[in-house]
Amino acid sequence: MKMNSTDQIIATNYGLDPLFEDNHLIVLNKKSSDISQGDITGDKSLPEKIMAYWKVKYEKPGKVYVGVVHRLDRPTSGAIIYTKTSKALERLFAQFKAKTIQKTYWAVVEKKPPKEKDTLVHYMTRKEKINKSFANKIELAGSKKAVLHYKYLLSSDRYHLLEIKLETGRHHQIRSQLSTIGCFIKGDVKYGARRANEDLSIHLHARNIKFEHPVSKDLMDITAPVPSDPLWKFFEKELKNS
Repeated sequence: MKMNSTDQIIATNYGLDPLFEDNHLIVLNKKSSDISQGDITGDKSLPEKIMAYWKVKYEKPGKVYVGVVHRLDRPTSGAIIYTKTSKALERLFAQFKAKTIQKTYWAVVEKKPPKEKDTLVHYMTRKEKINKSFANKIELAGSKKAVLHYKYLLSSDRYHLLEIKLETGRHHQIRSQLSTIGCFIKGDVKYGARRANEDLSIHLHARNIKFEHPVSKDLMDITAPVPSDPLWKFFEKELKNS
């Protein structure tokens, strides 16, 4: 459903950038500063912003339901889905479990990868105390298998753009796996980048998401415009013109 101008203005007033919205769900273009779900920082999360937006839009006096379908790391930007009903949430959860939802990421990295395209397979171990995951070539106790496919797209004078498709959805998976091949994501000092970005973002963007609408069964194919950062805009423009 195309957003009308009034709804778009209201959403913007609550710090939201909707890509799609209907009676069952909303797909947002998450900013790198947004939190997918409430955390220990106490900063206002996207579900809280959505609740405030829907209370005004639908003139609801009581509590508003927001279903959290999946998450993106705070410094990551891009397409993310929330639902308006528990039924839609359950059906989208089922799609994630069946691995029928397709997510494509763009990552800007400091080093060109050794191959034009490749599949990375690791076993991830998460260290919650330091909020970091480690990608190992061998299976360790408590580790989980992680698989991603990358493809090199193009380069600027100093950085390189990769397309990433995930088979699994592990904690910090893309960031950790790319670091094992020396492809540190720009700004991601936690995983080896030379320096942080000024706004504390990292150059990882959930570019596209494809899924079956939980009610209409239509194929949803939603692309999230890149952040306003000049490097992102350079890559988006170059790809469009290539």
